[in-house]
Amino acid sequence: MQIGFNFSSYYHFNHSSNDSKNNNFLDLKNNDLADSNNKNDISSDENNQQETQMVNGVELDAKQIQQLRELQNIDRNVKAHEAAHQAAGGGLAGAASFTYTRGPDNQMYATAGEVPISMQKGNTPEETIANARQIVAAAMAPADPSPQDYKVAANATKMEFEARAEAMKLKAEEAKEKEEENKEKDEKNSENSLEKTDKDSKSNDKNSNFDKDFKNFVAKTYQQNSQDNYINFNIAS
Repeated sequence: MQIGFNFSSYYHFNHSSNDSKNNNFLDLKNNDLADSNNKNDISSDENNQQETQMVNGVELDAKQIQQLRELQNIDRNVKAHEAAHQAAGGGLAGAASFTYTRGPDNQMYATAGEVPISMQKGNTPEETIANARQIVAAAMAPADPSPQDYKVAANATKMEFEARAEAMKLKAEEAKEKEEENKEKDEKNSENSLEKTDKDSKSNDKNSNFDKDFKNFVAKTYQQNSQDNYINFNIAS
């Protein structure tokens, strides 16, 4: 999903033109008044000429120069605003686009801008959390975040919370699986221990029987040897 960071600061011009006044004096008695008006008009023209300035090959009056300065200031702010978004957005941010307004010097000045940023999730909850934090940083990077910037930051924060919940769920499932594995291992170890104990018990029983049989054999052999010696003794005597 693509969401744009917006900076809107449109500048509206109010152009005004001075209407020339042509006064026709038919009455010779008004000649002095006409001369006075003409002198005032000439004085006003001289003042206007003194206040005009050549900018980019265009002659601008004081009001136009004021408008031009405002446009230049807006252009700087807009471009700095979007540059801050791009720098903080990194690989998630796209190229900036601008809306331009023609100034009184016939030059184009940026009066609004936008930087698209991808609200994409990562392959893991941890990657999604990292993306969300970078988006928030990009949204709030300019010194004067716009309402759209705050909206993007809020959406990214929501995405981070959802990723955190998913991460906790996965960890709980992993812990449960590990617990079951350990339980199975304990049961197998217990069974092996019982089998070993049973084998040892049987082995001990066999050894005990062997010892008993051996003792019986020795006693029987001894007894038999004793009887044989007795018989031999009698015959000899």
